Amino acid sequence: MEFTHFDENGNAVMVDVGEKAVTDREASAAGKISMSRECFELLKAGRMKKGDVLGVARIAGIMALKQTSKLIPLCHLLNLTHAEISFSLNEAACEVGAVCTVRTAGKTGVEMEALTGVSVALLTVYDMCKAVDKTMTIGEICLLHKSGGKSGVFERPLR
Repeated sequence: MEFTHFDENGNAVMVDVGEKAVTDREASAAGKISMSRECFELLKAGRMKKGDVLGVARIAGIMALKQTSKLIPLCHLLNLTHAEISFSLNEAACEVGAVCTVRTAGKTGVEMEALTGVSVALLTVYDMCKAVDKTMTIGEICLLHKSGGKSGVFERPLR
């Protein structure tokens, strides 16, 4: 496999997408944060002192994914057409799951935007809950799905 972010001299370059076709593109990424029972119950009940944890985390993730090209050096600036972040609560494991889905019509994919959105959303949960539980663990951030472009559809295999 050839790496596309390097020129013939090994210098980092932004991939030239000028000749690519504009296609509808979508990507979804997921991750989770595990926490203590006390922290989970406060979050679930909406009693965290800093306020609506998941509401703020959703907005933070969306704001961050719109800044991906400023955070990841060789990412293209994209005109996004849709972004959403959803959360799920796993009572038994004291975990909050997050899924970020992003869409555009463009010449390059939105995988990095989806991964950035879910990462910052989970970091925001950590920030808003750290007074109760500094042992929280963020993990399993991964691409779930992508579609559009020359490489077509990717679906993460079930484990």
